[in-house]
Amino acid sequence: MTPLLVLVVLAGVIATGCWILSLITHDTSQVDRIWSIAPPIYLWIFSGGAGFSDARLDVMAVLATVWGARLTFNLARKGGYTGMEDYRWRVLRKSMSAWQFQLFNLFFIVIYQSALLVLITLPGWTALQHRAPFGPLDAALAVLFVGALAGETIADQQQWEFHQRKRQGAPNAATSQGFLREGLFRYSRHPNYFFEISQWWLMFGFGAVAAGSLLQWSIAGAALLTVLFVGSTIMTERISASKYPRYAEYQALTSPIVPLPPHVPVRQGDAA
Repeated sequence: MTPLLVLVVLAGVIATGCWILSLITHDTSQVDRIWSIAPPIYLWIFSGGAGFSDARLDVMAVLATVWGARLTFNLARKGGYTGMEDYRWRVLRKSMSAWQFQLFNLFFIVIYQSALLVLITLPGWTALQHRAPFGPLDAALAVLFVGALAGETIADQQQWEFHQRKRQGAPNAATSQGFLREGLFRYSRHPNYFFEISQWWLMFGFGAVAAGSLLQWSIAGAALLTVLFVGSTIMTERISASKYPRYAEYQALTSPIVPLPPHVPVRQGDAA
């Protein structure tokens, strides 16, 4: 079998397993638990298709592995592997009938997201089909990927420390509002989303460099991932706005995803 066919078969097995487990456990976060594990495996399959001798594919696989290890650690410390379901699915379940939610579980949570995990790694297939020497553009992409990885690590750590302070009940100006708006979150309401999306656009870049053109159908992965995170932002923020009275103010002053200088609130005296 070709590396692509091996990947598709494996992805189908993983998706089926996630769906069956979600039915048995009544926990629809199974795909979340393989989100950081499947893409590195898929990229190593492409690297293996080149006999682990293509520098570009090897770098792509290594970068994805480091990305996956960090994301797995972050999910694990939040209890993601102990049967804790994503709170957004719990909220959504309450707004749907049982059969509607099961259709959503099958077609969006399982099939769509599992397919997306395949799509974001398909630049590896492009690179395998257009094998070319590792060059300066590849090196620049690798450096930018590491920078985005560092940015996401910092954002997740700031968020982790904030929620730890909230759990400890330590009242201060930062925790009293109920949500984080310091550090990187002063410039973006979801800086971790920005850096996550950036890494997979950069991964697309490796395939484009190998093929010598940005006109590659594998752009679908990064594009659909961006759509997913924009949709997740909308849903998450509806929940946050319903919980925290000052969240609307934060939305008005801070960029949703792309880090930008915060807006300066206009005072009544200044507007007169």
